[in-house]
Amino acid sequence: MQNGTTRICAEVLEEITPSKKDQAKIEAVARKLETSVASACKTLGVKAVVRVEGSVAKDTWLRGEPDVDVFMRVSAKIPHESLGKVCLKVARKATQGSKQIERFAEHPYLEAFVGGVRVNVVPCYDVKRGDWHSATDRTPYHTDYLRKRLDPELRGEVRLLKKFMEGIGVYGAEIKIGGFSGYLCELLVLHYGGFVNVLKAFAGHRQRIIVDIENQYKDREHEIELLFREPLVVVDPVDRGRNVSSAVQAQKLHSFVTAARAFLNKPDKRFFCPPETVAMPVKELKKKLANRGSAIVAVAFSKVDTVPDILWGQLYKSQRSLRKLVELNDFKILRDIAWSDEKTLSMFIFELEDCCVPPVKKHFGPPLNKEHECEDFLAKHTGKHGAVAGPYVEDGRWVVQVQRKWTDACTLLRERLKDGGKSAGVAEGIAQKLRKGFKVLVNAEIVETYGKNREFMAFLTEFLSGRPKWLETVQA
Repeated sequence: MQNGTTRICAEVLEEITPSKKDQAKIEAVARKLETSVASACKTLGVKAVVRVEGSVAKDTWLRGEPDVDVFMRVSAKIPHESLGKVCLKVARKATQGSKQIERFAEHPYLEAFVGGVRVNVVPCYDVKRGDWHSATDRTPYHTDYLRKRLDPELRGEVRLLKKFMEGIGVYGAEIKIGGFSGYLCELLVLHYGGFVNVLKAFAGHRQRIIVDIENQYKDREHEIELLFREPLVVVDPVDRGRNVSSAVQAQKLHSFVTAARAFLNKPDKRFFCPPETVAMPVKELKKKLANRGSAIVAVAFSKVDTVPDILWGQLYKSQRSLRKLVELNDFKILRDIAWSDEKTLSMFIFELEDCCVPPVKKHFGPPLNKEHECEDFLAKHTGKHGAVAGPYVEDGRWVVQVQRKWTDACTLLRERLKDGGKSAGVAEGIAQKLRKGFKVLVNAEIVETYGKNREFMAFLTEFLSGRPKWLETVQA
């Protein structure tokens, strides 16, 4: 490892490793919560094995960012549809008096803040390895597997990888982020032997990375090709049929690859700890939007009453549908994104080459050698409501000029979202909210909303910049 890289990693590791005081505090919170959950189970008549899991149990958590995960392993006789309901009741009682947030993965679980520490009370089934009833059933086995294999040095390497990924915005497997989970980071460090080695492996990424730590597919590598289609495959050591990295979006994988190359070429502490975004002043925003040359179109609506994971799933689904709607109506999209502060404001944002398109477009018909299709095309475009011009032959095929139904993207969105947008593919929860009201804003119209929401100010500043923060580090 180069001297500069060694020095930076050592400095960062010292900053992100919990002190003995930190360790003692979090361990006390974890044990207290473990006891509270066990007591709540007994009071409510729920038989469960209660244990601390996750990064706290494996000692791979980052200083100042502890997530205490307490798992309830319950009987497989409890129906799957009842698992979340039963365990949420226990979790609420165990964390009574604390701020509580219902989360959702495969089934509901509870997030709470106890003594200023974020904790999660998660249900799973008490089953034998391989006899999985829910996705979370594997977690205790993950904990046991890694506790046996991660020595103190490797735990430090895991912390470095987690912090690096956090700094470049690819850490977290939740739907909102679609990045690398903590467990995935731990497995990558275990397999490659350290943080820098992981970066080197991904920096050289060309087509596909396959990691099979336990050689479960030894001499049967072709089976991996059949089972897993993702560009990154990390076979779960406790479940050979699962790809631990399946939740990693292609964009997050590519972001990690490019950042890994950049860091190895020019190591800098700011990859781990990027500066906070300073939102541009309103006056500067107005000037930037006026001179940008593109059209920033936003569909803004208020809070959607659902848990964050479901919210983001619906936002992304709706965004894909609206992107298709806009593109099918001949508007050129430069970029698009869904955003929410999860409290008061959500948005679909499109950057278009232009908000308006000409009223007439050229429409190509079939080539002349397809006689039947040509007859259908001519019948369609020579009637009362036919073409503006044509049909005529051009380069061996029939062509017409027709009027577009929509020439303004804002009008298109306003009209198609009046009923909530269900016919356009908008998710039901979002559609319900849109039916109650929304605004379509373009360029300068966004400014008023911008000045009222700090989180949106930071987001839009980053969006308009369009470049990762670490790129500024490389070019400095």
